[in-house]
Amino acid sequence: MSDGSIVRLSEFLRSPPGRYVLDWEQRHLDAAVADIFGYHALQLGLPQIDTLRENRMPLRFCAARRLPEAGNASGGNRVAVINRYEELPFATHSIDLVVMPHILEFASDPHQVLREVERVLVPEGHVVITGFNPYSMWGARQYMSRLGATAYLPRAGRFIALPRIKDWLKLLSFDVERGRFGGYVPSVHSDRWLTRWRFMEKAGERWWPFLGALYMLTAIKRVRGMRLVGAVWKRKEEPARRLAPAATTRTMMTADGQTAIVEGPEAANQRLPTKARG
Repeated sequence: MSDGSIVRLSEFLRSPPGRYVLDWEQRHLDAAVADIFGYHALQLGLPQIDTLRENRMPLRFCAARRLPEAGNASGGNRVAVINRYEELPFATHSIDLVVMPHILEFASDPHQVLREVERVLVPEGHVVITGFNPYSMWGARQYMSRLGATAYLPRAGRFIALPRIKDWLKLLSFDVERGRFGGYVPSVHSDRWLTRWRFMEKAGERWWPFLGALYMLTAIKRVRGMRLVGAVWKRKEEPARRLAPAATTRTMMTADGQTAIVEGPEAANQRLPTKARG
């Protein structure tokens, strides 16, 4: 994510539609992370919002490219400055939860960011992602900015459709647990008009749920072939069956010159006296 992208996104989030975005995401992120348990929770970027405030892990912090501006940081965030989201300075399998608000659409290499998140997450760890939906009224207006119209969202963003995000996660062995869309009001600029169009939230959720301007999804890192630890039940091994020797028949000469026929399993080891030669 370039420094210019951060500035433009920060400026947008201070505007009425930006505050509308933060309000929607704060409410739904609070619900999404409340019941995720572990020891270490990490928020990547966007320190203007405290995505972990309802989470109960003992260590919660935000890693961002820069410290938040004065008066622009959320109260509960402890911010650590990092250089690149593509190279996270955390040990492999050390984080239980990673929240990424609008990181992928402003990253220079979103695939690498996801690979790094997969690396630092523990098995069965969670990732929560938010983004702008290109297939929405806001996305359509943003697309028109390429033809000369005024941009509504930060111009530097490369907005990624939710099905593509799911494909990327599937390739990295994540299972998408749940997701939702929101933000069905038109692309207006003032608080007054945003309030007037609020009735479209319920209508959009009912009639065109996939056209919301925002999306959020939660995915779980799966490790194929891993078994859950539990009681081990051993089946009693049956004693090995002993094979009986096959019956044999031997013809021997007895001492009196008669022929004796011996049958049965003991015949193989039985020795009969033979006639002494004169």
